[in-house]
Amino acid sequence: MKRRRFPVIVLRPMGCDSAATWRRRISTLGHIPRDTFILLLVIARLTTAACADDTPAPPRSPTPQPPTQEDSVDTAEGTGMDLAVISSVMQASLSFLQPRTLESHEIHDFALWGLNGLSALDPSLSIEEQHGFLQLAATQKTVLALPVPAADDVPGWSAAITRILDVAWHHSAAMRSTGADGVLQGFFDELFNHLDPYSRYIPPQAAVSDRSTRTGGEATAGLTLGLDHHAIMITAVNANGPAWPTTLAAGQIVRAINGRSTESRSLDTVNAWLNGPSGSLVRITVEAKGRQMTVTLHRASTPPETVFAYTSGKHVVLHITAFSANTAEEMSQYLDEAMNVPGLSGLVIDLRGNRGGVLQQAVTTSALMLDHGVAAITQGRDPQANHVWAVQGGDMTNGLPIIVLVDGRTASAAEILAAALADQKRGVVVGSATLGKGLVQTIGQLPNGAELFVTWSRVLAPLGWPLQGLGIMPQVCTSLGEAELDRQLQNLAEGTADSREWVTAARQIRYPVDLSRILTIRKACPAAIGTDGDLDAAYSLLDNPVEYRAALATIPDEGANPPNGG
Repeated sequence: MKRRRFPVIVLRPMGCDSAATWRRRISTLGHIPRDTFILLLVIARLTTAACADDTPAPPRSPTPQPPTQEDSVDTAEGTGMDLAVISSVMQASLSFLQPRTLESHEIHDFALWGLNGLSALDPSLSIEEQHGFLQLAATQKTVLALPVPAADDVPGWSAAITRILDVAWHHSAAMRSTGADGVLQGFFDELFNHLDPYSRYIPPQAAVSDRSTRTGGEATAGLTLGLDHHAIMITAVNANGPAWPTTLAAGQIVRAINGRSTESRSLDTVNAWLNGPSGSLVRITVEAKGRQMTVTLHRASTPPETVFAYTSGKHVVLHITAFSANTAEEMSQYLDEAMNVPGLSGLVIDLRGNRGGVLQQAVTTSALMLDHGVAAITQGRDPQANHVWAVQGGDMTNGLPIIVLVDGRTASAAEILAAALADQKRGVVVGSATLGKGLVQTIGQLPNGAELFVTWSRVLAPLGWPLQGLGIMPQVCTSLGEAELDRQLQNLAEGTADSREWVTAARQIRYPVDLSRILTIRKACPAAIGTDGDLDAAYSLLDNPVEYRAALATIPDEGANPPNGG
């Protein structure tokens, strides 16, 4: 019997290709017997089925690679992600996070937390770590598997994240409609959900706005303009701005900017004329009392004004709305002016509604009213986060009595200032329990223009107690009602302080914090929004030295050890 000759067929590994792809490749082999052709198709079908259930062979390294032609999906929703940018953002962010977070975490943790954000963008996507591989699934089908990098391998994890995001992008219409910025936002939102409430990712456009607020933004003259019977009028002169040392003042009518008349011009137009490149000249012609004058000044970036002052009888009230780059300088100017008020009996520093800002500005502001001592202590894992913020020889008020007003919205840097003045027995705190934000963020700028705000230290008051969670407990509580406030003031006039118990208890708290104990302490003077009663209490304390001294004496002496720890 004559033996039939079959063609020699060499099957190269083809990966998890579709059945259609197998048919195309088999057809290129030329004429083969029908039973052999059927056998090859059966093998193809079995292989394809196996690929749907098992993990495909991973690449040898997690270096990002563009998707293959068969993986790519053309889309009208977006033009794709810039993988180089994504990779650089991941590497910069992971490098920034690793040494700075309050608690120690591996890069592995940050990466997986962030990648789990894919499910929030598209529920059909999921990430799992199994048998040493990172597996990306789309509609419950594994579409990518990569070896898990070493726990703290920043370049390896950056490359793996980039590759996963790229493949997910091509399998998810929801991701493509979100856009690359939205994908990054989702990644970091999920990552920071596992940390504290204040660490966050700020996208590029918002980061520009935030930086502008902190640093002063576009160069201008530092004037606030308004309308007065269709005329453009100066309504305020920013104490931080170029116009402050000039003769420009509130109430003057603006007639021209650089020779251009303001008549019939809108307020927005005239404001735009005031702005220009930093250092450039601007000529402002104003009219006051029937006379015109022109002032020439150099435009400059002007941080927002944060301190506002007024006199009430024998008292000067200084309202600090936030702590920006120039707050301490503004305070210095107003304190200098306040000391010239005849018969001044004391200062009221109003921090109600102040959500905080730059820590260093709070410390420097406290230095204007402290002769010496510690203003705050910061502690974190990064050695650069550890500071004892001490001040020396700067009390501009010569020991003038000070009342600090706080409420439930007072937070962060404002709490630092209140704690510094209270613990150093330099001021009496009046109001309610404050917010209790005693965590400090450091800012990292990313290659795409975005920013990371990362909590890297805790704040301790000068006597060693934590601000986080506890906040400031006032020496005079105004949130218990008018009758209770009157009783407190009467007792203070007799030398007795109702607040001594809760003030002492607050100073005894130490890390690790007992949350139930903190809640018990805060109930003694619950957080509330400030009222006019706060100012009335402040004036009473300043006008009655016995009340003031009794309230001041509620603060324990420095070095007093808590009897039971915290």
